[in-house]
Amino acid sequence: MTTTRYYTATSLDGFIADQDNSLTWLFEVENGGETDADFARFFAGIGAMCMGATTYEWILANDSAESWQSTYGDLPTWVFTHRDLPAVAGANLRFVSGGVEPVHREMTEAAGEKDIWIIGGGGLAGEFADAGLLDEIIATVAPVTLGAGAPLLPRRVLAERMTLTKVEQIGRFAQLTYRLGR
Repeated sequence: MTTTRYYTATSLDGFIADQDNSLTWLFEVENGGETDADFARFFAGIGAMCMGATTYEWILANDSAESWQSTYGDLPTWVFTHRDLPAVAGANLRFVSGGVEPVHREMTEAAGEKDIWIIGGGGLAGEFADAGLLDEIIATVAPVTLGAGAPLLPRRVLAERMTLTKVEQIGRFAQLTYRLGR
């Protein structure tokens, strides 16, 4: 059965990007390749992914088309946006707007036996949670505080919906995995 996962890094104070929508703070944390290995294990089980426009634009501004291919290959990817965005050459992209439910059905079909990854942002992950379509949050907590920025999940999700299923140390990071009930 396909699991919909929000797998992301967050600062200790709960932000996935700084006030400039940048992730430079994250890449400044020395990890000895341990987070790369964790990502590789996670990504091996992914059959489809989605992201918001801000996340997509950050990837476009900070990576090349070759980098997209080496990281994501031709994985079916949905980008939620209300504006025209340039496509990455060779990427398997679909630009969509509106509710997450019909897109989730398409992603589930595309994922086959694998899982769905919600890359970001937190608002998009929250829309999936609101619709009862988010099964798991995997938050990798960095030893950094930002004071402000894009929140991990900008809505209220009460403890009765969340079950802590795993806690792991990955180098200087702590990874928390929560299962979400509907």
